[in-house]
Amino acid sequence: MEPLTLISATPSPFARMNRIALALKSIPFTLKNEIPWESDTETPKYNPLEKLPILVFPDSDGRPPVYDSAHIQEYIVRKYDDKSPKLITGDVDLDLSIRQIVVLSEGCLDAIVLLRWEGRRDSSKQSQLWLDRQNRKLDGAMRAFNDMVQERKNDGKGYLVGEELTIADIAVVCTVGFIDFGELRPQWKEKYSTLREWFQRLDERKEFAETRPVMFDLKETVV
Repeated sequence: MEPLTLISATPSPFARMNRIALALKSIPFTLKNEIPWESDTETPKYNPLEKLPILVFPDSDGRPPVYDSAHIQEYIVRKYDDKSPKLITGDVDLDLSIRQIVVLSEGCLDAIVLLRWEGRRDSSKQSQLWLDRQNRKLDGAMRAFNDMVQERKNDGKGYLVGEELTIADIAVVCTVGFIDFGELRPQWKEKYSTLREWFQRLDERKEFAETRPVMFDLKETVV
């Protein structure tokens, strides 16, 4: 099997979800890092929306690129369902719950992106109402994550859905990990102790530890 290529930005929690899934399933891939907002980016060559991550197949394969991290995760679990771990349960209702958690995680990350870009604007042009709205999304997601983990812990379960690790667990770890990395909520570990314990247990796993975010140096002005 020729290696796939995952185009990513080094701090991206979106791409981290895909990197973990590929690694867990032992699917060979090459990681190509770039900054999609800079002039030398190749991102538009593979994704008309000019967003990362993008999963690119070998020329000999003939398949078009796959983009959007949630869709890449879906692609990985469906096209490589013969490789363990499954990362979904196979039960329709449980798998719909898994995908709902992925949606919540990515929505939280989208809010963080919007917060960061608004924060890069000149202070006189920033909208406090907009910042407040994105912060409410972030806080709401964190509460929801903690409640999910607490409910599962009360039932004696270590994973968010089912009995094994799924893409739901991966999504929440990557989201919480990015909040921690960016110091967006410095007191979250004290406020959400149940979530902290769950997060730390999974984040120490090899595939998670090896994919933690690394900040890039943004050199060009973003329009």
